[in-house]
Amino acid sequence: MYAKDVALLVVDLQPDFMPGGALPCQQGDAIVPAIAQLLASRRYATVIATQDWHPADHLSFASQHGWRQPFEQILLHGQPQTLWPDHCVQGSAGAALDPRVDWRHADLILRKGTQREVDSYSAFRENIGPHGDRPATGLAGWLHERGIAEVHVCGLARDYCVLWSAQDAAISGFRVRFLWERSRPVSAENDAATRIALEAAGIDLL
Repeated sequence: MYAKDVALLVVDLQPDFMPGGALPCQQGDAIVPAIAQLLASRRYATVIATQDWHPADHLSFASQHGWRQPFEQILLHGQPQTLWPDHCVQGSAGAALDPRVDWRHADLILRKGTQREVDSYSAFRENIGPHGDRPATGLAGWLHERGIAEVHVCGLARDYCVLWSAQDAAISGFRVRFLWERSRPVSAENDAATRIALEAAGIDLL
């Protein structure tokens, strides 16, 4: 078991990010057994799971922008925004946490992306403004108050929500380790850039 000041953060382990889902990561379902085992082993005294939880008319959806197509980029609140297929709509089967994991071992389930106008890749901050100066979700304070000093991050998608969560955890004052084999990307073409970003943030691969 890890020290009590180490937490596990499982990001967006939801069917819509797996093969057959609305926005599949490459082999996104392959990491489920390993993450399920991590939670069942109780190696972490503190476990947090995030859940993408969008209203049906969320502005990150290409369907809300007329002729725009999924994966195009626009400016939203002055920042680049990738337009996505409709995914993880509140209450839908694709938005549920994967049932193969026993989520009773999670101490907190954080829903993000709940505001129509704001996307939320990171578990720690909304997608408005530059890194480190974006509105907080409150997760950092919750972890600090529980005495957490180190966060291990895994889940989906490696090149977006997991990466941003790891970066923001580091900015928030935590030691961060990235569980590379327990994550999968939207596109493996982004893996090199993801590794560079993690190294620049001083984040270790575990």
